[in-house]
Amino acid sequence: MPLVRALSETSALLCGGTAGIGLATARALAAAGVPRLMLVGRSAERGEASARELQRQYPAATVAFASADVTTCDGAMTAAAAARDAFGTVDLLVNTGGYGGPSGVGMPQPFAQMPIEEVAVASQGLLNGVLLPSHAVLPLMIAQTGGCIINVASDAGKVPTPGETVVGAGMAAIMMFSRALALEGKRSGVRVNCITPSIVRGTPLYDSLMAHKFASKLFTKAEAMAQLGVVDAADVAQLGVFLAAPAAAKISGQCISMNGGISFA
Repeated sequence: MPLVRALSETSALLCGGTAGIGLATARALAAAGVPRLMLVGRSAERGEASARELQRQYPAATVAFASADVTTCDGAMTAAAAARDAFGTVDLLVNTGGYGGPSGVGMPQPFAQMPIEEVAVASQGLLNGVLLPSHAVLPLMIAQTGGCIINVASDAGKVPTPGETVVGAGMAAIMMFSRALALEGKRSGVRVNCITPSIVRGTPLYDSLMAHKFASKLFTKAEAMAQLGVVDAADVAQLGVFLAAPAAAKISGQCISMNGGISFA
């Protein structure tokens, strides 16, 4: 039988866990009783500060930080090894890191206006930030006959949007990867699901988008369509907690939109 751990017995690795959706998910997991959380990010200063604050808020949990760029092979292996060494295993992997290249790279813009070098960097970063950490933790999950991987993508991979050709292609690839890995992983008790928000308030990405001339017009229109309410990072985090919990033990291979009614793809 697959190993299904209660949240109170779970060791979690959160790539991109030092800000935005990743940090909100770490906070929600700690509030739900997850006792061991490893936050991973590129910035040591931000990551250490985030870990300290989370530890202060949830003193019963063990909160650690590893500085790594999980869009690289070495970084992904470093993150997985840090969690394994600290906690013994990885029961839950949450991938929210996405692309983290130079400022402005990967922002929405017409494809023909995007420098070809930027196309390569942005597309590779989007995919590597999910595929590489998943590959790094999968042997641990297979060995224990159970585990959960949650990828955060975007509805840009479901609904064609002007200016999001590269982002949309990357997000669609993440969704198909999640489904295919779920199919492979089920024999070993490994579940894989994907959350696909649209615009998400209260994140560094939201601030960057709204400061970008083309993107701000695009997403201001999207917000007006969210008649159920604009999603924030805490909303996405709560869905992540559910997918990580035993209540979702029979859910795998799903790509779940959360967008406040912007679209219904």
